[in-house]
Amino acid sequence: MRIALVFGMVAIAALTVSGCGTDTAPVATSAPTSTTSTFTDATGEVPTDNEPKSGEASTGAALTVTDIRVGRQEGFDRVVFALGGTGTPGWRVAYTDRAVQDGSGKTVDVAGSSILEVRILGSVYPFDSTVPAYSGPDPVTDPGVPGITGVYKTLVYEGVTQSFVGVDADRPPFAVTALTNPPRLVVDIATQ
Repeated sequence: MRIALVFGMVAIAALTVSGCGTDTAPVATSAPTSTTSTFTDATGEVPTDNEPKSGEASTGAALTVTDIRVGRQEGFDRVVFALGGTGTPGWRVAYTDRAVQDGSGKTVDVAGSSILEVRILGSVYPFDSTVPAYSGPDPVTDPGVPGITGVYKTLVYEGVTQSFVGVDADRPPFAVTALTNPPRLVVDIATQ
């Protein structure tokens, strides 16, 4: 009887352990900190205009920037803001003459010929989304993407994450796309 009980407990433990770490089971990971990728899941079309772009966040969106990546595609450079939390982001993206932080009014020194201001709507502080915020380099740069001189400061203020992208060209065309699973905001900037 005792042997049967021990055998039963071992069998249950083996079944429990065998379900852990398989290739099909989701694995919890910390926020990624990579800065480069090919980002092939956005539209892939070369942007055609440099007019301001906007989109609305989903109702109840509560998102935090968890990673920032830059990469090069044929005809354009790409900036990806990976997001954690709930909902889908909205955005307001436009060129600006000066990089000025919301709330504080401090000027951010951004390298390059142009400054693209990215405002991610539906943002919350990390303690509200319970998602660790991006804590990587500031600015994010990649020598393989010389058209982007840096992605600067992701600060949350009154439901908006503000960031600045330094561009080494005179206000080239850009496009903005929101992706899901996981949520991301993608900014493509035409290379000239």
